[in-house]
Amino acid sequence: MTKVIAIVGPTAVGKTNLSLQLAKKLNAEIISGDSMQVYRHLNIGTAKIMPAEMQEIKHYLIDVRNFDERFSVAEFKTLATKKIEQITSQQKLPLIVGGTGFYIQSLTDNLALGNDQYDDQTQQIRQQWQQYYQTYGAQQLWQQLNQIDPQAAVTIAPTNVRRVIRAIEVTLKTGTPFSQQFQANSQLNFKLIGLTTDRKILYQRINHRVDEMITAGLEQEARWLFDQNGGQFQSGKGIGYREFFKYFAQQQDLTTTINEIKQDSRHYAKRQLTWFRNKMDVQWFDIVSGKNTIEEIVNVCQQWLQ
Repeated sequence: MTKVIAIVGPTAVGKTNLSLQLAKKLNAEIISGDSMQVYRHLNIGTAKIMPAEMQEIKHYLIDVRNFDERFSVAEFKTLATKKIEQITSQQKLPLIVGGTGFYIQSLTDNLALGNDQYDDQTQQIRQQWQQYYQTYGAQQLWQQLNQIDPQAAVTIAPTNVRRVIRAIEVTLKTGTPFSQQFQANSQLNFKLIGLTTDRKILYQRINHRVDEMITAGLEQEARWLFDQNGGQFQSGKGIGYREFFKYFAQQQDLTTTINEIKQDSRHYAKRQLTWFRNKMDVQWFDIVSGKNTIEEIVNVCQQWLQ
């Protein structure tokens, strides 16, 4: 079996720095597991590592799509699997780094969506159920999912409309219930390293990171995206961009916008932690507070690789 290490956890907890240290110690190359870092031009708001910061370590699945293109979990799984094979064939360790839980899980649980590309059929199904939601509301929409896939309905809140529609869409398009799209991946053996820290400290780090992004020019980056058709793309739904669109449309002031980015980032971090804790077998470390060290994580990984 091919061994793969993944570094997971919420935003602003030190995944990038740890990945560089691990890559050097373990002779690894890095695959981004982030749904926003695939987009060219969007650098600040995605906290993308830049070429000058990569320390000559190869990185993959960064800047692989234009800002106006879609990118699905199925495409990620296909591309990441190829990169894992490529890296392994060069006698190096594949190291996946990212906070998009569904992307990581598509690999660890072998999500069976290889042919689920975004096409006309997908768009038609999605629009149909979005219309249903607007007409009948979230609870009735959830009941529709409950009828075709009760197992999926149990795990998805009725308020998570986007996920409910996604589950209906996948079930109808593939003919396999969404809840049965997962099976153990017999080819890949994963070690999941999770980074976390005290919630209060994490939120302070997130707020500080947003302030740094503002200083680095996040407003200008978001304005550029907004100027391209009002930012009406999949990439425009990203945190750090979508909040600015109301400001550019003169619907709220700058202070409110920045505070909204911080709040949305904190809420996202909470969802990330919930996802990784509930859906994956993760070994957790806290290097922010000093409870654990990078050397300790290196040792754990080296022992697992032997």
